[in-house]
Amino acid sequence: MRIYIGTSGFSYTPWRGSFYPEKFPAAKMLAYYAERLDTVEINNTFYRMPAPDMLAKWAAETPPTFHFAIKSPRRITHEKKLADVGDSLTRLREAATTLGERLGPVLFQLPPFMKKDLPRLQEFLSTLAQLPPGLRAAMEFRHASWFTPDVYEALRARDVALCLAESEDLATPIEETSTWGYLRLRRQDYDDAALAVWAERVKARAWQSAYVFFKHEDEGVGPKLAAKFRALVA
Repeated sequence: MRIYIGTSGFSYTPWRGSFYPEKFPAAKMLAYYAERLDTVEINNTFYRMPAPDMLAKWAAETPPTFHFAIKSPRRITHEKKLADVGDSLTRLREAATTLGERLGPVLFQLPPFMKKDLPRLQEFLSTLAQLPPGLRAAMEFRHASWFTPDVYEALRARDVALCLAESEDLATPIEETSTWGYLRLRRQDYDDAALAVWAERVKARAWQSAYVFFKHEDEGVGPKLAAKFRALVA
């Protein structure tokens, strides 16, 4: 299993002095980050459709083995709530594939108030499957009503990953719904024992690859947790 480990985002000025050197230029942050971690989850694409020229620039600044995971624009997940999003998915795919071999998964994070709607999910997954190859999708459900066997089966039928997310408010059940995994470890209080538990959980899966992201915060804890986790799964 190839395990990609990183954080949600990379361009944080408060990380100067903890992860980046003091007074480090923002323009060099991505290249510095990519020398030390395997992947990054891009969150600003939640607010706007990713620009192909920006993605191409980022791809040129990173090694071929580095992967970008992209969070779906909120128009798809929060405004239209997965319904009638064929055109938006096509635009997203066209932009994302600019990354070429550096393209990782696309995360579709649903709003916490959105309750289970299996027919809507199935229609969305069907639309997603009709796109040309190039997008691997992970679904993050933030309402507990989604954690049911029929939802898991719908994801398995399309090889879509159930995002295993853990925060102070909600923990996703550990279910394998795809040939690869996507984890968002959002707590900030992981000690060595807790990281070791998650490392064993990941290594026990039958995935071909896995993506593990730690939370961004001003203290720069995320990159340190990612480095520790990499050592545990090495």
